[in-house]
Amino acid sequence: MMDQGTAPPPPTPAPSPSGAPGSRLTRRKPVELLVAESGQGEGGALRRSLGMWQLTMISIGATLGTGIFVVLGEAVPEAGPAVIVSFVLAGLTALFSALSYAELAGVIPVSGSSYSYTYATMGELIAWVCGWCLILEYGVSVAAVAVGWGEYLNELLDGTVGITIPAAFSAPPGDGGIVNLPALLVVLLAMGFLLGGARESARANTVMVVVKIAALLLFCAVAFTGIRAGNYAPFLPLGMAGVTAAGATLFFSYIGFDAASTAGEEAKNAQRDLPRAIMLSLLIVTVLYCLVATVAVGAMPWQEFDGSEATLAGIMEDVTGHAFWSVLLALGAVIAIASVVLAVLYGQTRILFAMARDGLVPKVFSQVHPRTGTPRANTVIVSVFCGVLAAAIPLGQLADATSIGTLFAFALVNVAVIVLRRTRPEMPRGFRVPLSPLLPALGFCFCVWTMTGLDAVTWTVFLLWMAAGLAFYFAYGIRHSRLNADAAATGRNGR
Repeated sequence: MMDQGTAPPPPTPAPSPSGAPGSRLTRRKPVELLVAESGQGEGGALRRSLGMWQLTMISIGATLGTGIFVVLGEAVPEAGPAVIVSFVLAGLTALFSALSYAELAGVIPVSGSSYSYTYATMGELIAWVCGWCLILEYGVSVAAVAVGWGEYLNELLDGTVGITIPAAFSAPPGDGGIVNLPALLVVLLAMGFLLGGARESARANTVMVVVKIAALLLFCAVAFTGIRAGNYAPFLPLGMAGVTAAGATLFFSYIGFDAASTAGEEAKNAQRDLPRAIMLSLLIVTVLYCLVATVAVGAMPWQEFDGSEATLAGIMEDVTGHAFWSVLLALGAVIAIASVVLAVLYGQTRILFAMARDGLVPKVFSQVHPRTGTPRANTVIVSVFCGVLAAAIPLGQLADATSIGTLFAFALVNVAVIVLRRTRPEMPRGFRVPLSPLLPALGFCFCVWTMTGLDAVTWTVFLLWMAAGLAFYFAYGIRHSRLNADAAATGRNGR
């Protein structure tokens, strides 16, 4: 629940990290030090220019789009009409974690998101694991979303000028193509906005979010006329196992709500506005997802959903018999998915910024351009990597890999809330998770349960990713960690 009055001032910075308890692997970074370093990078500082409305739009921009415009077609064949329940299940899983994010974002308002939260509560090794999961969550989801963007771009081109981009250049290998050029293009466009500055990219994102909300409401209004009650029966044709499997896939649609927490060092009043933005964005997104899913499965028999080919634009054309509506929705989808790419790419760069400032990844990711106040080199490197990934990997594999990394990070955040309540109960909190530790514990359990719905291939990829991350940490991160280096220096000076 929200505390009354103005947001409390940040804690007084600690003079040194040397007091952080634990061994090299378990040493925690004090909350005071995290807050004291806020905004500072190599050669410059991030600028505080974002208000609550812009933070909310960042979260909605990162969340609302692909799950309903693209991944819905992947989930309906798994659950049938009960995909509506799958959205609720995924949303409930996200809600418990969102409560934990809201509390920690107010206490530790920094760019590192759950990476920084675990650094302050569970130590450096767990923080690294969480950060490595975030790299998977944000970086890979940018690529996955960009893949879906190309599908709607082709629908828009076909409906307006009667041409489409050849399959060889609009699909990745494995999906019948050579390279997905539209996916690469949308990532590079997002990079251009981000290089202009946080405030400028936030304004562009807000415009795109308004457009996509309007597009989804238009779909509901038009497709509602095509609803047939028989399309909802049988409601559970594939049982609860199908609902759970679809829920795990659709959780990919909710990952963006934590994007606001990555803007902690660019928010005007982070302690007050971040919790509000996180909760408001999740509420708006969940209502829209369930509304659109209800209309979609009512207007088209679930057996006719065929992967990502079953788009909302196609449903509208089937219902009305006119291509105009589908073209209009395709335009909305092109804008909507572009905003997801922009907001999630923003989050990825800020996660790496925080990790680089701590020395766990190369310093180039924490270099801030003095004129724009943005991590320019970081943005270019991440954008090029994600663009190439989007051009070469099919959507389905990317979405599942993103879901498992996200669920793991969310599980750690729920634990972090409980730990910080026990170790630092005196800290002022602008938002408190109600019924703690029950709700964070439920959030942890929901995350683990949803992870079990993912297939063995996804788990194999995740474990290999974790193994690679641990290898990188022990080869580079632990040797360059600023916290461990400062603690060692303090110990030498004290002798």
